[in-house]
Amino acid sequence: MELLERAAVLDALAEALTAARGSVVLVTGEAGIGKSALVRHFARRHATEARFLVGACDPLLTPRALGPLHDLGRQTGGRLAALLAAGGSREQLFTALLDELDGGGHQRVVVVEDAHWADEATLDLLVFLGRRIATTSALLVVTYRDDELAADHPLRTVVGRLPAESVRRLPLDGLSSAAVAELAHRAGRPATGLRALTGGNPLLVTEVLATADAGVPMTIRDLVLARVGGLPEEVREVLRLVAVIPTSAELWLLERLATVPASGVETAGLLVVRDDAVAYRHELLRRAVEGSLSVLHRRELNRRILAALSGGPVDVARLMHHAREAGDDGAVLRYGPEAARQAAAVAAHREAVGHYRAVLTHSERLGAPVPAEVLEGYSVECYLSGLSAEAVTARRNALALREAAGDREKVGDGLRWLSRLHWWDGNRTAAEETAAQAIAVLRELPPGPRLAMAYSNQAQLDMLAYRLSAAARWAAPAIELARQFGDQEILTHALTNIGTARLQGGDAGGRAALDEAFQVAVASGLDDHAARALCNLATTASELRDYRHAGADLDRALAFTRPRELAGYTQHLLGHRARLRLDRGDWPGAERDAREALAELVHGGARVVDALVPLGLLQARRGDPAADATLAEAADLAFATGDLQWIAPAVAARAEHRWLHGGADPALEETFALAVEAGQPWFAGELGYWLLLAGTPVPADLVAAEPYRLLFGGDWRGAAAAWEALGCPYHRALALAHSTDDAAVLEALAGLDALGARQTAERLRRDLRTRGVRVPRGPTRSTSVNPAGLTARQVEVLVLVADGLRDAEIATRLSLSTKTVGHHVSAVLAKLAVASRHEAAARAAELGIAPAKDGEPADGSWGRVPDSSRAESP
Repeated sequence: MELLERAAVLDALAEALTAARGSVVLVTGEAGIGKSALVRHFARRHATEARFLVGACDPLLTPRALGPLHDLGRQTGGRLAALLAAGGSREQLFTALLDELDGGGHQRVVVVEDAHWADEATLDLLVFLGRRIATTSALLVVTYRDDELAADHPLRTVVGRLPAESVRRLPLDGLSSAAVAELAHRAGRPATGLRALTGGNPLLVTEVLATADAGVPMTIRDLVLARVGGLPEEVREVLRLVAVIPTSAELWLLERLATVPASGVETAGLLVVRDDAVAYRHELLRRAVEGSLSVLHRRELNRRILAALSGGPVDVARLMHHAREAGDDGAVLRYGPEAARQAAAVAAHREAVGHYRAVLTHSERLGAPVPAEVLEGYSVECYLSGLSAEAVTARRNALALREAAGDREKVGDGLRWLSRLHWWDGNRTAAEETAAQAIAVLRELPPGPRLAMAYSNQAQLDMLAYRLSAAARWAAPAIELARQFGDQEILTHALTNIGTARLQGGDAGGRAALDEAFQVAVASGLDDHAARALCNLATTASELRDYRHAGADLDRALAFTRPRELAGYTQHLLGHRARLRLDRGDWPGAERDAREALAELVHGGARVVDALVPLGLLQARRGDPAADATLAEAADLAFATGDLQWIAPAVAARAEHRWLHGGADPALEETFALAVEAGQPWFAGELGYWLLLAGTPVPADLVAAEPYRLLFGGDWRGAAAAWEALGCPYHRALALAHSTDDAAVLEALAGLDALGARQTAERLRRDLRTRGVRVPRGPTRSTSVNPAGLTARQVEVLVLVADGLRDAEIATRLSLSTKTVGHHVSAVLAKLAVASRHEAAARAAELGIAPAKDGEPADGSWGRVPDSSRAESP
């Protein structure tokens, strides 16, 4: 049958099929718009040219992990099916499917339908295939309802991670009035008002035309129920049974539960029989029927289905769905823990949390005790999903049960776990207390692996507090016991602690220790510990401004944590990458990372400080009033942790914001003292800088990072060069701004304007006007972030071109080669679409980045760095 107004889309699919390299096609549109019909039509048209493999995502209360992959495995057979049956790892399963795409014979087309219902493991599969599809000749077609995706729906993130060059989007629109009229004509029905009623939705149009009533129903629910009501009772019985099964009903299941064969209901037009199962022709139809059932009727149907499924090899997630819908508390308690474990085994941690939550809810309703093992499993899955507060509560409840049972070894291990969770939740005091309690309890017992882990946990807390010697002292016996007992989990944990401490202390050999920790964890299948090793490697490099490694380390860590649903680590890493991008001048990228981190999970806990700080700094430098609230929240959360790693950046950021508005931060001096005591030169330097600008001199013997040390000594040129070497344009501009050379200060101003640092630039303009310097007009808001698409360096070059400098003079000013400047000038002329330097200068004035003719004097001053760090700042 012809599909109206879909020829162009079908041609686009055919074009993608015949392309030389594999690609992804995203077919999107609202429910009922015809996505599935389009794909089926495409498959029929090209059945002789390609082999079509179809998998579907199902609207279970807690989605079935890798449901579409199981569908595909049943169609492919071979290695993929064998691995699925044997419970193979995700990596094995994903690779087996990729190998299938390049198998012999016909070209492969993989269809994943209804991806808006995908579980997180399936979303990871889409990313895995999408990023490698170009290396095959296959076509991946993904359908989903884009109008039902919230801003934070994980599928949006998945689509964003697919290579743009391999992706084509095919949105489906409603049918035109002409097409609706044609359908009405074929059905022998009037088309009056039909387009307005249905919006051209093909499903709604078809269903309206299929009803025997003369009038047009007002809603699809009324439409569907009108059709159902006219059918024999035995047919309605089948429709109701199938309606409470979100996937599809196997023929054997219907034969067992219904009095009429499935073939007898297919002619009703609501159901279709595919292979060995029956399903509604569209999800909207199923929902309409299901919604018409009373609560008691729906529960009874689910009970019957659950009883029929319980005796066979059915996916436990499906059993859980029907158990919950049936209100069968016993079945939920019976199937829930195993469903959670299966989801966790394929890194579907959020699905595991959903199953555990159901177990707790139904246990409470029954008044039944929850086993400690279930609470501990729930706590771990919450921890891995970034739900730190829930993880703490579950572990506390489990610990109470262990204490009541008198199991001292598990009490000690529970205390150690609770220490980790308290720290993750931003409560260092409780973390320190429970760490000490864990060691005390486990020391009463013969030495064993749990005592070793308690030692390593204390080493971790010391490392995180920059108590590096103490960290080494606790890590040593942990490593010794780990090797003695052959425990790889404890070994990787302790190696991570000692490696991080060494890096923090300036020992580059710490990288090797962290890499060893990662390799040990990966070899043992310990994702959490492997992620922690990579996370510590990346975030320590970020803290120490080791930009030779930090960017690649952060990307590597994120590539590991994201597909494994390790949301807490992902949030932490995104925050650090946001700060790195901020420091290195990629402000749009910094904002994206910060906002993604804040949207990752529930807002709260220590990890969000990593993202709040760069976001707040962006807002402060741009003059966004939201900066005050963002940085206040960051400071509050940071102080609650008691950890310098969060307090120092939060206070420094808040101090910068307040300085931009002529104020000072009350916590600055105390935090500076803590950084000095901890021996952290970057924290001490940054805090000391803002302290100096607030009017308080820093000690002459202060151990600060190189750019700050040079600036404190009055060497603004050296500081600017140091920041230049690190690739930090904002900090370079700040260093130049401390010069008494007007040209250098104007260069700083150009750099700030290029970055879009409106508030900082305005602070400097006020100072320049006070000194009587001709001040370039600031960029307008429409051009300030990236005028004419120029890079920050190109804007600097353009400002100097507008000042009349030649290439050699610009090269001297910016410490570049003349040849490099020439390349920049050529790029500027091309982007501005001008032919000469004179025209470029005129265009720069139009953009608001060339010097204005008249400076406007105003009050204000820029803090001057003295010639000696002992001198007072005016």
